[in-house]
Amino acid sequence: MLRENHTVVSEFVFQGFSSFHDHKLTLFMVFLTLYLFTLTGNVTIVTIISIDRHLHTPMYFFLSMLSVSETMYTLVIVPRMLSSLVESSQPISLAGCAAQMFFFITLAINNCFLLTAMGYDRYVAICNPLRYSIIMNKTVCAQLVWGAFSTGLLVAIIQIASVFRLPFCNREVAHYFCDIRPVMKLSCVDTTLHDIINFIISSLVIVVPMGLVFISYILIISTILKIASAEGRKKAFATCASHLTVVIIHYGCASIAYLKPKSENTRDQDQLISVTYTVFTPLLNPVVYTLRNKEVKDALYRAISKNPLA
Repeated sequence: MLRENHTVVSEFVFQGFSSFHDHKLTLFMVFLTLYLFTLTGNVTIVTIISIDRHLHTPMYFFLSMLSVSETMYTLVIVPRMLSSLVESSQPISLAGCAAQMFFFITLAINNCFLLTAMGYDRYVAICNPLRYSIIMNKTVCAQLVWGAFSTGLLVAIIQIASVFRLPFCNREVAHYFCDIRPVMKLSCVDTTLHDIINFIISSLVIVVPMGLVFISYILIISTILKIASAEGRKKAFATCASHLTVVIIHYGCASIAYLKPKSENTRDQDQLISVTYTVFTPLLNPVVYTLRNKEVKDALYRAISKNPLA
């Protein structure tokens, strides 16, 4: 019977925001606006960093890689979410669902470890400034970016192989994209072991990079407090403020989404949390780094003035 049911389910259907049926048009307009701002902001950051020689440093190299990753991350989730608000009950094949989950996991983990690399960069810049250019050379920067992506890729392969070996008896996904937990709930068999494995993996890819970032900032703060001049301390804190803001919100949302007990929230609460890290969090990167970062604002001004090399 399980085999028969498994062969019957050849595609999934997202229930999406069916609980908010009367507000779908409003949600579509809000999410579309945020999505366009996210794309515009991240593309602007990548463009400015690439054309302005003042930003050709490891810190902004990592920022540009994060912007590229965030852009791809939203492309995987948001367009289909928007289309589901216009046309209900859009099906997705098992292969399509696996592909969406694969890219989502890869890019989400990549973002976590890129933020860790950025934290390490700030640690070296403040705690070991005389050797900064030697330690954070182009090879090391490339290796950190490749390591972040490779980690995401490896975890995604493991997760996809685990989830899509399950037999599925139900085709209605109580979500707006193929996330791990909602898809596993459609299985015909007990998924307790898979839930435990998923929790362990989620804990490792969230807690480990988050822990490394906060260790970096403990060392950074202790070094800054030793700076004699108030102006020097203020300048040092300013170089970290944007990154620390993004880190706290990014890891905070990820922890709430994946480290909480799976039965703690209702479906609507789960979707609200998911919207936070798939729609709102990617917008933080361009907003924080353009509004709070003087160097990026100066670069934008030079670009608008058509003199990026000034």
